[in-house]
Amino acid sequence: MLCYKTKLGEAYCGKSEILIDMLEDESVDLFITSPPYPLINPKEYGNKSQEIYDDWIYGFIKRMLPKLKSSGSIVLDFGVSYFKGEPAYNIYAFRLLVRLVDELGLKLCQPYFWYNPSRLPMQAVYTSKRKIRAKDNVNNIWWLSKTAFPKADTTKVLRPYSKAMKKLFRSRKLKGTSWKKNDGALPTNLLEISNSDNKNKYLQACRMLNMKPHPARFPKRLPEFFIKMLTDEGDLVIDIFAGSNTVGEVSESLNRRWKSFEFNRDYVASSAFRFISDIDNARACYEMIVHGRGSVDITEY
Repeated sequence: MLCYKTKLGEAYCGKSEILIDMLEDESVDLFITSPPYPLINPKEYGNKSQEIYDDWIYGFIKRMLPKLKSSGSIVLDFGVSYFKGEPAYNIYAFRLLVRLVDELGLKLCQPYFWYNPSRLPMQAVYTSKRKIRAKDNVNNIWWLSKTAFPKADTTKVLRPYSKAMKKLFRSRKLKGTSWKKNDGALPTNLLEISNSDNKNKYLQACRMLNMKPHPARFPKRLPEFFIKMLTDEGDLVIDIFAGSNTVGEVSESLNRRWKSFEFNRDYVASSAFRFISDIDNARACYEMIVHGRGSVDITEY
């Protein structure tokens, strides 16, 4: 069911497998999502068990492929998961990656690693108490495509030059070499992005309306990196596990079309806060969505 729409996007509440099937074939430029991780202690939004997790995610990816353009990409964020009662990694993300490549013919364009310096220790008994494991601050992100040459442009995500590099350019010591000054340095596949933003519009509205925010939210800079690099203005971006709809907000700000799929109606309703500044309008919009009174046109608020 369509819950709300903006100038460029649409937020749906329902089962993602059904909503994926409703998409036009070869219409999507980028699927980007962070599926619920197979955690030992499930979050409030629910987590599939470790035993069935790979098959569960595999089914979604298989459905997505006919909808993806040949020039399009799939970006999947996977967090760390341990086995119950021991400090040993569950290698589910790597096992799934092998299946996606070997069985579905996808290409691993590049693995990325999201370093979140603000993340609290997992398995605290082994890190903080017994001191036999280091903190886990890195997620695995798989960038996949149907071909080895999907649409991509790293010049859209250049990094600022370091002070040392700026000094080197000023010194003219690089004159006559192959080095030349661009708008920034090329990106690496290690993304250092803190997930500690507590002042964004979504969280502020949740606090003002005394609502609990989604417990697992993308930092905006993470989807922003991939949306900028892998799509152009007007392209279609889709998140099939949208949660609080960070992907939709970032896509809107970058002038990309977007669709978000989320099964929990309350999460969909509160995600509308990302697009509404007035708190009274935010409350009215939330009530209409959460009680199923039809879809909301955010542009009217």
